[in-house]
Amino acid sequence: MKVRRIVSNIAVKNVADAQVFYGDILGLDIVMDQGWILSYGANQSMNVQINVATDGGAGTELPALSIEVDDLDEALSRFKNAGINIKYGPQLEPWGVKRFYVRDPFGQLVNILAHE
Repeated sequence: MKVRRIVSNIAVKNVADAQVFYGDILGLDIVMDQGWILSYGANQSMNVQINVATDGGAGTELPALSIEVDDLDEALSRFKNAGINIKYGPQLEPWGVKRFYVRDPFGQLVNILAHE
């Protein structure tokens, strides 16, 4: 048996509130819309990973999600232009990632990162 996919689920009151953050800024596509659930994704292979941690590293709060991007500066610019407050960073961490934290529209702390 092999794991084929891991899906995160975020409890929300209005699924449409996700579009700016996950669709417009991060560029994810809606891959399923059942009205009560929207699934955002990308048509590419991604590594499967589950992290277990006591904190977020560097003395930070543990984020609910970590999203790796290919251009951290562009992601940072998009979030700032959308008026989304940067909660931490951008910071080059000793373990080789540059990252920043933002909160999604539902209050989830999200780690946006790129490997350096």
